[in-house]
Amino acid sequence: MRNQPLGGNDMPRFAGPGTMMRLPAAETAEGLDACFVGVPLDIGTSNRPGTRFGPKQIRAESVLLRPYNMWTRAAPFDSLQVADIGDVPINTFDLKDSVRRIEAFYDDILRHDVRPLTLGGDHTLSLPILRAMAKKYGPLALLHIDAHADINSHMFGEEIAHGTPFRRAFEEELLDADQVFQIGLRGTGYTAEDFDWASERGFQVVQAEQLWHQSAAPLMDQIRRQIGARPVYLSFDIDSLDPAYAPGTGTPEIGGLTSIQALEIIRGCRGLSLVGADLVEVSPPYDTNGNTALLAANLLFEMLCVLPGVAYRD
Repeated sequence: MRNQPLGGNDMPRFAGPGTMMRLPAAETAEGLDACFVGVPLDIGTSNRPGTRFGPKQIRAESVLLRPYNMWTRAAPFDSLQVADIGDVPINTFDLKDSVRRIEAFYDDILRHDVRPLTLGGDHTLSLPILRAMAKKYGPLALLHIDAHADINSHMFGEEIAHGTPFRRAFEEELLDADQVFQIGLRGTGYTAEDFDWASERGFQVVQAEQLWHQSAAPLMDQIRRQIGARPVYLSFDIDSLDPAYAPGTGTPEIGGLTSIQALEIIRGCRGLSLVGADLVEVSPPYDTNGNTALLAANLLFEMLCVLPGVAYRD
């Protein structure tokens, strides 16, 4: 019998367990096909803090989710064994040690044939996850959805922070550079060439303006054809969305993606060999009505719905 979310007609949605979608909790990833895991990290942020509270708030808002996707017809809990394996025990006072702890935690997860879906937490966390992923799969294709390229050389003299993970990942050869797609980049820069470093190394940059007033589905058709069967990781920063949809984040930028485009991008991952994903930078102190965390919970469910092996009620 596969795990099922606790339904709202069996237990009121304001009660019951505090896990993602009120799924059963598990101590390890053993026996699972997919798992939700929290990384309550915000000591890598450079502006507004609070993402340490992101995993808990995303889980709280996930009580509104039901187990079937009524548009795509995905029925993930019919075919996948899924559980919430809790949070990485980060070191609140030491970012470098936290990065080591995250990598070790994901090394342990990936001893099993499981695809982790991560609730962040600031974007620093993607680097140690990619380190663990590359040990298992080799250099990865990457879908990076974000307002910012996160390719800074340093931040305040530090090589590791939430603005540097994909620079470090490239340097450490964790990525297949020709199969890296950065979608939603926008805003002001420190230099006119801020996004050029990525393009010059083979990353394919799609600035937010290129998607204004249009569907993201054709872009995803093109990306699927290009990536093919390669293992791919999805990293989704909630600030890729316009602050009208996701105000509860640390570094908001105007002119962003819509929630509909976010759905198109994630649903467009169906058919890819998705080995894991993260949803980062939800900051509950700036999310006064909970809508940013609610959106994040829905996007994580959509990620679950496009994992390999998901059943569809076609």
